[in-house]
Amino acid sequence: MKLPPGPKTPSWLIGLRFEINPFGYMDAISKRYGDIVTLMFGSTPIVYISNPLGIKEIFTNTKEIAARGELNQDFALMTGNQGVLQLDGLIHKNRRKLLMQSFHGARMQACGRHICELTEKMMNKQVIGKPFIAYPTIEDITLRVGIEVVMGLDKGERCEKIKQLFVYALRVGQSLRDKILVNIFGQRDLGQWSPEGYRLHLRRELFQLLSAEVKERRSQADFSRSDMLSDLLFACDETGETLSDEEVRDLLLSPIFAAGDASGTAITWALYWIHRLKDVRSRLLSELDSLGENPDPMSIVGLPYLNAVCNEALRIYPTQLFAFPRLVESTVEVMGYQLNPGTILIANIYSTHQREDLYPAAKEFNPERFLEKQFSPYEFLPFGGGSRVCIGGTFALFEMKLILATILSRYQLELVSKRPERPKYGGLICYPASGVKMVMHSRRQHQGQSQTFVVSSV
Repeated sequence: MKLPPGPKTPSWLIGLRFEINPFGYMDAISKRYGDIVTLMFGSTPIVYISNPLGIKEIFTNTKEIAARGELNQDFALMTGNQGVLQLDGLIHKNRRKLLMQSFHGARMQACGRHICELTEKMMNKQVIGKPFIAYPTIEDITLRVGIEVVMGLDKGERCEKIKQLFVYALRVGQSLRDKILVNIFGQRDLGQWSPEGYRLHLRRELFQLLSAEVKERRSQADFSRSDMLSDLLFACDETGETLSDEEVRDLLLSPIFAAGDASGTAITWALYWIHRLKDVRSRLLSELDSLGENPDPMSIVGLPYLNAVCNEALRIYPTQLFAFPRLVESTVEVMGYQLNPGTILIANIYSTHQREDLYPAAKEFNPERFLEKQFSPYEFLPFGGGSRVCIGGTFALFEMKLILATILSRYQLELVSKRPERPKYGGLICYPASGVKMVMHSRRQHQGQSQTFVVSSV
């Protein structure tokens, strides 16, 4: 077997360089070695691919290449052993189908107005003229939406506790202190003061609350509810049996994490670019204002320039930098290389989105590129692809458009700093390093009524 080229750097040094400057490191690797690169982690070759034809090969070849759930075991600590990421075969196919039905058109349309109302309610808490960090504010909105869509919870003590535990779980391991401790002690449980110990503590608390909600809801047997939890409680598995409480609990976790983390990050990045680039904001406001006051959410979702802005935000700093890994199970040729069983294949989403042949001036934020060209799912893949494509990708884009439209239409915001926002990598997600510091100057009236802005302290 002749592997694709790649650095001979030890895996610990690769990890350190990636931690310090992930995007600079990936850019340098792509420039030197091309769009198929091998990194060795011990004796296991991991081949990263940023060529659309190569990505198509690994997503569509299910005979020699498998998207094994065991490759995602690192996520099982917080998503459960029976979460959709850890499942395989017919079981995985069945559970994906059960989860996907919660995101069908009629249900999404019904929750669209609520997303707009919740966004306005949360944004109205900001004090006029007082700077705030956008990311936690947006994350609060997306987590609340996620918990309501997934579990049907929108208020009460249990709802608030679950939301808070998800926030804590998303934060653990991201601080410099946590990273230093992990480098020194590894993934060892040394009590709640250690990242792993604290993560296990959060897991116990979160799983206990989710299990209590599942048991309570099963005892109620309310067929009138239309959330993902209700769907799962009354669903049957591939053998015709109802799912256990533990299975239902584990299946709830990934969609909520994705709703809060990936969606919140993407919306925050979009807010940054929109307010950094005057022409983008002006064109987007004109498009939004063309719908009149209080437009129907489905009209908002159909706006072409808003869609282009969202896609460009997901392209330039995709929330998911890599697709979930695949395993070569029998000898296969990929992009002219003969790869042996045991080789890991990963689609490099970030580097694919940075290809100059696909996206000229790739470092520039240019929504117009999505109005001028239709990209294939192997050229633009912010939610991964193949059998492991994010089940909530369509809903995430739906939510992103409505939250952005509500904020832009109703509030006059400005970035506090003129300095470029730095990206920061954590887990699978690409966060804005400072969280995007903004200030609200006023409430914005619809432009058809007035060309002025109204200062309010609502």
